[in-house]
Amino acid sequence: MLLLLSTVLAYADIKNVTTEQVKIAGSCAQCKEGIETAAFEKNISRAIWDKETKVATISYDTKKTSLDAILKKIALAGYDNKRYLAPDNAYAKLGECCRYERIGKNDLAVQKEMTGHDHNTASKESEEKVISADPDPLKPVLDAYYEVKDALVSSDGNAAAAKATNLVKALKAVKMDELGSDQHMVWMKVMKDLNFDAEHIEETKDLGHQRDHFSSLSENMYKLIKSAKPTQPIYYQHCPMAKEGKGANWLSQVSAIKNPYYGAQMLNCGKTTKTLK
Repeated sequence: MLLLLSTVLAYADIKNVTTEQVKIAGSCAQCKEGIETAAFEKNISRAIWDKETKVATISYDTKKTSLDAILKKIALAGYDNKRYLAPDNAYAKLGECCRYERIGKNDLAVQKEMTGHDHNTASKESEEKVISADPDPLKPVLDAYYEVKDALVSSDGNAAAAKATNLVKALKAVKMDELGSDQHMVWMKVMKDLNFDAEHIEETKDLGHQRDHFSSLSENMYKLIKSAKPTQPIYYQHCPMAKEGKGANWLSQVSAIKNPYYGAQMLNCGKTTKTLK
């Protein structure tokens, strides 16, 4: 009764609360701390992991997060669970006492799940659905952003507006429960501004207005992509002449300078200030 009471009190500050039990790999008291720390978000989610049963009791606000999002954060901290496999580098960072046996790790099954190359329906239905925590859910957003940038490099307001439509759709399609913990926190801070700027670029064909919004769009895109730790190099570039000499930045998939704020007028004006990778 005391344990039940303490659990109820511990989760009293979480609104719209639901509680689920999930088996999570681990082996020691340090694993308990790691799992519970990864799951914790003030007033949003908490977990209590039992070392003997390997079962975590997870409670969360259903309007602010999901079990899937919490399990992904736990996997990114190094702990395999029923939905996500921990990335190898995250598992490697665990202490010696935490190196649980990875019985559930099946690289072939994961590869087939991610690529869709498994055509054996009966086999797939019998397997527990486990995927890697590594894929980057922000890639469609970044690709759409590059399309807008390239249209501005060409000084084509019509194309920029059309490409911004793709960006708006990509932003709305982002599933927060697929984001890593750092990505999720940044996304919550910048999502409204990203949508605001993308929609304004979409609604006009005036290059000056589009470039004004592209400047603030790029600042928030930089914050978001930086938190994602991209696998491919992304170049953060700066034009000192933009915005009446105040300067403005943008992200590029290539190191060569192609200025989206002036196009052919000053195509090579600028420099790379940071490389994200």
